[in-house]
Amino acid sequence: MEGPEYNDYVSYFERNYQHTLAISSAVNEINENPGFLPNITLGYNIYENYQSARVACETTVDLLSTGQEHSVIPNYVCGRQKKPLAVIQGGDKQVFFHTASILSLYKIPQLIYGSANNMISDEARFPSSYWMSPKEESEFTGIVKLLLHFRWTWVCLVAPVNEDGDGFVDTLSMMITRSGSCIAFTWRIPTAGTVFFNRFRVVQNYGAELMQRKANVFIYYGDPHSMFVVMVILQEFDSQRVGPVGKVWVTTTLWGFSLSTTFANWIIEYFHGALSFVIRTSDSLKARELFLTQDEALLLDAWSEIFHCYDSLSYEAHVPTWPQKLWNRCVGKVSRPSWLEKRIFAESYIVYNAVYILAHSLHRIRSSGHKHQMPKGRWEHYDTQPWQLNALLRTEHFNTTAMNDVYFKKDRTLVASYDVMNLVIRPNGSALRVKVGRLEIQPPSDHELHIQENSIVWPGWFNQTRPRSTCTESCVPGYRKMVPEGQPVCCYDCLHCRGGTISSQTDSEHCDECPEDQHPNEDNERCIPKVIIFLTYGETLGTALASSSLFFSVTTAIVFGIFLKSRESPVVKANNRNLTYVLLISLLLSFLSSLLFIGQPRKVTCLFRQTAFSIIFSIAVSSVLAKTIMVVAAFMATKPGNTARRWLGKSLAKSIVIFCSSLQIGICSIWLGISPPFPDSDVTSLPGQITLQCNEGSVAMFYTALGYMGFLAAICFTVAFLARKLPGSFNEAKLITFSMLVFCSVWVSFVPTYLSTKGKYMVAVQIFSILASGAGLLGCIFVPKCYIILLRPDLNTKEQLMIKKKGHT
Repeated sequence: MEGPEYNDYVSYFERNYQHTLAISSAVNEINENPGFLPNITLGYNIYENYQSARVACETTVDLLSTGQEHSVIPNYVCGRQKKPLAVIQGGDKQVFFHTASILSLYKIPQLIYGSANNMISDEARFPSSYWMSPKEESEFTGIVKLLLHFRWTWVCLVAPVNEDGDGFVDTLSMMITRSGSCIAFTWRIPTAGTVFFNRFRVVQNYGAELMQRKANVFIYYGDPHSMFVVMVILQEFDSQRVGPVGKVWVTTTLWGFSLSTTFANWIIEYFHGALSFVIRTSDSLKARELFLTQDEALLLDAWSEIFHCYDSLSYEAHVPTWPQKLWNRCVGKVSRPSWLEKRIFAESYIVYNAVYILAHSLHRIRSSGHKHQMPKGRWEHYDTQPWQLNALLRTEHFNTTAMNDVYFKKDRTLVASYDVMNLVIRPNGSALRVKVGRLEIQPPSDHELHIQENSIVWPGWFNQTRPRSTCTESCVPGYRKMVPEGQPVCCYDCLHCRGGTISSQTDSEHCDECPEDQHPNEDNERCIPKVIIFLTYGETLGTALASSSLFFSVTTAIVFGIFLKSRESPVVKANNRNLTYVLLISLLLSFLSSLLFIGQPRKVTCLFRQTAFSIIFSIAVSSVLAKTIMVVAAFMATKPGNTARRWLGKSLAKSIVIFCSSLQIGICSIWLGISPPFPDSDVTSLPGQITLQCNEGSVAMFYTALGYMGFLAAICFTVAFLARKLPGSFNEAKLITFSMLVFCSVWVSFVPTYLSTKGKYMVAVQIFSILASGAGLLGCIFVPKCYIILLRPDLNTKEQLMIKKKGHT
């Protein structure tokens, strides 16, 4: 290979200056390294294909022809042979297709820089083509992750009207939709001719649509030609105050402001704050200095052309240093370091890297001994054939100045990660790219995005806050999204969470239920612990019920004391004082049993409170029933020839009490044996509260015990009602009738009230029923007797009793 000859290349646009400088820098560095490819001098030719397939074919044929000028004859050796070992080419699809079709015949390696296309996967057609970038799907995955990171769900796609643009739109639209975001609008970039001849219509059509969609994020895909058209349209948008002026642009690796006079005169503030993906390269100071010091002549020409700072000195012969007068004039436009240092780290480094990959491959072939012996001192390029490089390019790993651990995958695309760059437009119009993140790619398909959000400079109209790009306002915590029928999933209404549910995040898809021991706060945005409640002695209701229980207990004890003191009086003796004592003691215990229902439920209290209440009350009702039956039997025994006299006596009363109470004791024993009550908590009945209560274990047994007690009361009431007109001054039938009427009324009302009450008030209802029914028995049966004993002792005589009996007979 030969050294660089500037006259060998046709021409090139100013925007390709960086690529030319990269090739020149890499070749010069390799040639100046005595330990790298010793005795070999690399050379290169540079061609401009003008993005034309015809020109690409002509230049490719020229590469394969003889070295004589004006002689384009492939495979014909005439003079010195100059067939290349490899080709480094820009990534235009059509140009690649025609060039690769020719080069593949000679198995010449073709390294393409730009976004990878799936076409290269066809190894049968392009066996010697290698792409110096990962496949576009990796970059598209990074874009989707970027949208998810910033919660941008309503975006616009911008792509040219060609096959590549179609592939971009189809692929990225599918990936964005799968991620839960939406495409607000797809802006297909028309051709330059369409824009210039129909500028007004293009602006009106696109501007109105883009304004209506209200997307703040534009994802751009295209080459510099498409960017030129976009800038023309944006300037028209700006002048007519419509369209996407003031948006955030997210771009692919195809993005770039080339060193072209095309863009030098255009306003680029529209893209201030743009985010773009670029292939990661080494931030090597040595590599940067190579770009800045190599080929001053090329730099001088490009600098003068780009910034329009011509000087007569710029057209002199190429000199090794910058003319001071020209430098002074140009530096006023834009400073050299700020311009170069930030722009060389994209495609230019990829080109630089491609040169090194080829050089390393050649070096390994030369060092491996697989070469033909030539006359001493002659190491011509044809010692190594192009096809020999392919084997190394497919299998070897390389380390270069620009990138570390460089290698190709099986599909001949480069394994590389991306940097996320932020485009910052300075007040003087210069552009600065700042690294604000990275996309790590680990084969085969792992992608991890890292963003330094504090380092991002957003467009000025967003006041340095993260831009929002959503179809609707976000649903705040406490609300959930609801997509109306026929609308995109990103355009939704916000519904308030109800029914004990919450949403703790913005834009929640659904409302979540709180754990059983928690409930939503007032705004339904988080769960808070429920309040634990139970009937306590400290609250008003608990204090009132406990005081009433103690009051009736003391009253019963006083009555019992009065009856003990007056046990020989006719009033006490006439009404079976033993049954009276049993009744008073059972009433006393029933009043005290209500205290078991107050306070935090414990295992012992839960186990005994219902059973104790049922058994004690059954004894009380059984005693009343026995007293009633004894009254009836006593008057029936006074009739001549009646055999009821034989039943009178203490044994009958005891038998009735024991028998009736034993049945209730049996019911409660079965209850405790099969399903005893236990402490429990009710977390569902009252919102925001957990009621500590006693679970009755078996509801059926609870109502069986309660029903049996009601059954006894009903029998007692019936017998007493039938015996209410029996004669006798101390006949208790009337008193028992009234007491049983009160008792039954209380417990009949208890059942529906108990079932309709929740929480601690269920306990209060049962305590009230116990106290009310017990107070009814105590008041109706014993208050009249106490009245006679204490206030009317004249009626508490045997004579008075006999007078009454005679009067009735």
